[in-house]
Amino acid sequence: MKSYALFQEYIWLVNTIRRYGRLTLEEINDRWLDTEMSEGQPIARSTFNRHRDAILDMFGIIIDCDRKDGFRYYIYNEEVLREESIQNWMLSTLSVNSVLAESKGVHDRILLEQIPSDGENLHRFIDAMKRGVRIRVNYRRYGAEASNTSMKLDPYFVRLFNRRWYGLVKFPEPTGNLFTLAFDRIVSLEVTGEKFSYPKDFDPAGWFRDCYGIVRDPSEPVEKVVVRAFGKEVNYLRDLPLHHSQKEVGQGEGYSDFELRLRPTADFFSPLLARGAALKVLEPQWLADEIRRLHQESFELYK
Repeated sequence: MKSYALFQEYIWLVNTIRRYGRLTLEEINDRWLDTEMSEGQPIARSTFNRHRDAILDMFGIIIDCDRKDGFRYYIYNEEVLREESIQNWMLSTLSVNSVLAESKGVHDRILLEQIPSDGENLHRFIDAMKRGVRIRVNYRRYGAEASNTSMKLDPYFVRLFNRRWYGLVKFPEPTGNLFTLAFDRIVSLEVTGEKFSYPKDFDPAGWFRDCYGIVRDPSEPVEKVVVRAFGKEVNYLRDLPLHHSQKEVGQGEGYSDFELRLRPTADFFSPLLARGAALKVLEPQWLADEIRRLHQESFELYK
């Protein structure tokens, strides 16, 4: 069987158990036979067990069997499906690709949002990470007429945020500063043969854990932020949280309150402002004052 067809079966199996909950192998096969992929053939138990092993290896998802509950299969570690990991991103991407591949007849009625690939530079950056070697970059910041002088940097990790690719890099000693590069502002990038030592205890996921996006200002403390959403915005925030720390802490007539814990840097202002009158900052007071000031500035533009 071709690799792509196997991927489709893995994705289907994960999504089916995730959607319907605990299922026996017979119940899984009932749903499997309704798909075109099955070609009228059930999944053999040996094939099913190989799929479980492959899904664990690729995505870190454990499909376990509860013998006390009629030998029903379920996802043992559902929390991994909510993590911001490359495995989960692959799972999501492959799931969408599987749906699109089966929708060729209506392809002109499926509109997608373009995500810049930044192909060659991204490829070189990741190649340098794998080889543990430094990169040489010419970079042009917003507002600059020309690129900065050539910089030699240690590539730490990459992140996709709001349709843009970013890379966290470190200046070699004695500076040793860490900062974020936007790939769409890289003029040129080349891989050197100069080795660097990536710290084993460095946590890429933890680096931005308390941040809204890719701005990380250690001088900005982590704070409790409470926002009040009105009307339909309540449902939008429930479905698409502003931050992984978000939790609903109160409800009233036509509104709900949500609490977040993060560093409220300037990039966090944009999603708050974008919701206009559908969202109000309750605390901290300084953030409420700042959002009010920015709304007032916008109002003045339209006078």
